Amino acid sequence: MSHVGVGPRAVMRSVAFLTAGALAVPALAACTSEEPKGKPLAGQDTAAAARARIADGATLRWAADSVPETLNAFQSDADATTTRVAQAVLPSMYRMDETGRPVRNPDYLESAEVVDTEPKQVVVYKLNQQAVWSDGREIGAADFAAQWRALSGKDSAYWTARNAGYDRIEKIERGGDDLEVKVTFSRPYADWKSLFTPLYPKDVMGTPDAFNDGARRELKTTAGPFAVKKVDTKEDEVVLTGNPRWWGEPAKLKQIVLRAVPREKRVSQLAAGELDLAEIDPDTAEEVAVAAGPRDAGTGTPLMGPQGSPSASRQGRSAAQALRSWALAKGSDEDDAEEETLAREKREEALAKRERRQRALSGFEVRKSLEPAYTQLALNGADGPLADERVRRAVARALDRGKLAKAVLGPLGLPAEPVGSHIALAGQPAYADGSGALGEQNAKEARALLADAGWVPGGPVKKRKEGEKAAGAEGDKDGDGKKSEDGDDGTYIVGEDEKNDGKNEGGARNEDAGTDQESGEKHSSGKNTAQGGAPGAYAPKGTAAPAAAEAPVAKDGKALTLRFVLPSGPGSDALRTVADRVSDMLEKIGVGTDITKVPDESYFKDHIAAGEYDLALYSWPASAFPATDARPIYAKPVPAADGSLNVAQNYTRVGTDQVDQLFDRAMGTLDEGEARDLLRKADSRIWAAAGSIPLYQRPQLIAARKNLANAGAFGFETPVYQDMGFLKKGANGSRPSATPSS
Repeated sequence: MSHVGVGPRAVMRSVAFLTAGALAVPALAACTSEEPKGKPLAGQDTAAAARARIADGATLRWAADSVPETLNAFQSDADATTTRVAQAVLPSMYRMDETGRPVRNPDYLESAEVVDTEPKQVVVYKLNQQAVWSDGREIGAADFAAQWRALSGKDSAYWTARNAGYDRIEKIERGGDDLEVKVTFSRPYADWKSLFTPLYPKDVMGTPDAFNDGARRELKTTAGPFAVKKVDTKEDEVVLTGNPRWWGEPAKLKQIVLRAVPREKRVSQLAAGELDLAEIDPDTAEEVAVAAGPRDAGTGTPLMGPQGSPSASRQGRSAAQALRSWALAKGSDEDDAEEETLAREKREEALAKRERRQRALSGFEVRKSLEPAYTQLALNGADGPLADERVRRAVARALDRGKLAKAVLGPLGLPAEPVGSHIALAGQPAYADGSGALGEQNAKEARALLADAGWVPGGPVKKRKEGEKAAGAEGDKDGDGKKSEDGDDGTYIVGEDEKNDGKNEGGARNEDAGTDQESGEKHSSGKNTAQGGAPGAYAPKGTAAPAAAEAPVAKDGKALTLRFVLPSGPGSDALRTVADRVSDMLEKIGVGTDITKVPDESYFKDHIAAGEYDLALYSWPASAFPATDARPIYAKPVPAADGSLNVAQNYTRVGTDQVDQLFDRAMGTLDEGEARDLLRKADSRIWAAAGSIPLYQRPQLIAARKNLANAGAFGFETPVYQDMGFLKKGANGSRPSATPSS
């Protein structure tokens, strides 16, 4: 599934996947309005265990998406693996807890509080007196000051990705002693807890050359439970080893190997014993879950097949099929007998291979939760039909977000609740369902909005001209640049297809037809299978005719057809499921969609960021600092000096001055309740503008060895790397047959 980046919040929210913090300022909480704490929709699933039950000295092999281009989390090419490394080896003043709130990290910080607000905001940090860098030097004010200067934005020689928060600092100085750091702000900053996480040593931040190039492939000085041993681009792995100068609870693991493994190859690596922990897709999760289930004592094969169905014969064939195969193999026709014998041998070989794979996977289990990220439908309001707010609102009102969430999350056994906010997720302090500002799903009102904008049913539906491409030259239906066998150009237009493709005779798409391969949801065909029959031919007398699809709407002789761009990679199956259902919903209000699949590597750069789309699906990570992190996503685009449009991270190109002002006011108040109210008002206005429609919180599916503790689907919480490890023998009963490396 497509993310817009997955790195630390220090870079930008587009690469701000794991964040820590909220708007709370305890020292100034007297005037704060209190609200009951909400709960995340799904808890974390990490097989939590006490440290005393965990063995010392093993190696954890953890699948990663990449070997990072940089270990500097504040550079634009930082990624998810950069984040993971930084969390394990560098100081963080605050961590995110399981509810998406910031908590002080006692390994580094004894206290932090706002001590003055007039004439300037002043925050005093008191550091843990044991906290030292791996070279023996104390962590102190010099490191804070070096990071501020590098990230303040005042020196363009530093190639930084963003400066949010650091640009509000006026000065940093030593406090009452070496353990105190005094930070004075030039302007009030609510999100001050977002700063100095991660904290780099002054020898990385001290000069532009060191910042730009000194921490890309190595980190000589660290201060976490682990240190960077090597970044091996040939072996596609990053090796972390225990930090001998670490003062906190010692790491249970000897090493963590972050190994770059493509998503589609992870199940094979798990079965081969090459990985202990890996994020996986729904199909792999099903395979692992089946293998981990009850097994036949004699054969070792699972007692239950996929979807919980009893296993059939040993070859997975029905009794009738097995009998026919035996008859052919033993029959008098030598050619048929030889052919069937060879086929039986191939099936036996394939079955044996599958059983070996299942036995290997039986040492794993699936741990699942919801990621701190949500998938949205983006509507490009820069030009074309979607530049009209009425058309955007009509598209949004046509969507049944509950059904879309259920299609993705329901088959996985996860809470299928649509996301109601652009700025927070359920369980976070700022979360409130603001979708009422847009209105509930209502096809009749959606059609009325279209009519008000001049798009009325009954107009001509134009076919695509030969050679015409959608959403850029790279678009193709099959994702491989080839035309399909019927000679089309690789695209199709929902609402303009005259073929009876999964539709009933009335022309309406049967939403229950076929198999949803992406989400794993199964549907009946919906067809009448009586001999010689056609769908609906034998419906009882008086049965209502199937509802016809709404006639395509048109304006000035042109049908309303929207370019829907999707990534074509194997990890984006759920997005394609959602896109198909969105297209069905839009068809019911007369809006067509031209779906084009493009290579993953060009999806974001050449289409989303470039504005070459009308509709798109991608994910934003949640933030505990929405005033800071969400503002560039929803800020009103402004003209740049060269005449182009500076959209920051607002790839929908939809924004208002009012939303910008509300974010700025939230960022500048130190009252938690006031900030929360301002953010919710901003969210309501974002909903009303209908440029971004949050759909569902992303699923988090992790394959983990059954005896691996304190690791898996972390949800909101920042991992505690020193507590991860494998249970001692006998701590959870018998040890799985597949064991970790040591």
